[in-house]
Amino acid sequence: MTNTKVYLEIVKQLREMISADNLKSGDKIPSERELSERLNVGRSSVREALRALELLGLIETRRGEGTFIRDFRGNQLVQLLGTFILQDEKAKLDVIETKNLIEMDFLRLVLNRAEEKELLKLKSLVCADQLNDDQFFYQLIVLADNYLFSRIWLILKDYHHSLSLINVGYNRDSYLMLIEALVEKDEEKTLSAYRQLRNLSILTDKY
Repeated sequence: MTNTKVYLEIVKQLREMISADNLKSGDKIPSERELSERLNVGRSSVREALRALELLGLIETRRGEGTFIRDFRGNQLVQLLGTFILQDEKAKLDVIETKNLIEMDFLRLVLNRAEEKELLKLKSLVCADQLNDDQFFYQLIVLADNYLFSRIWLILKDYHHSLSLINVGYNRDSYLMLIEALVEKDEEKTLSAYRQLRNLSILTDKY
């Protein structure tokens, strides 16, 4: 078996072991020696696989403590990949369009799932200028209560930033208009407020 295949197999086994042991972010993984014995591979191969996982931001080594699983949601992998694989203008436009469509879809979920008191709490944060654009929409996606939407949006947001595609500046009136439409549970008004916020004249009523 080639070195590459050995390395990939170890990474795969590590993933299966983490799942089987129900390890989560912040949990400590077995030592290099323990992993070598448990996976029945050489310590040098284990070390190589762990080094790769650490470079990807999936684990971290703390001196004198051991190796721990990281909260990968905050790593820079997406931004790094974005600088390599999203170079042409079409790819950039695809990121923008997909992010916008995802945001409109989870706004539809918010219409059905969010309670008025939750929306009014968000309104108070906007009025106090305590949220930037990403934070505002993250609060909304939490109210949408869909884990997969949340994961997709977070990745798209990171790609968006990796391409220096920063959202429009903070616009309190536009955010308040969107929240008001959500409180009224008016889908047409909600999507209209969103399009105005994002200046999406190119998107039709189909979306």
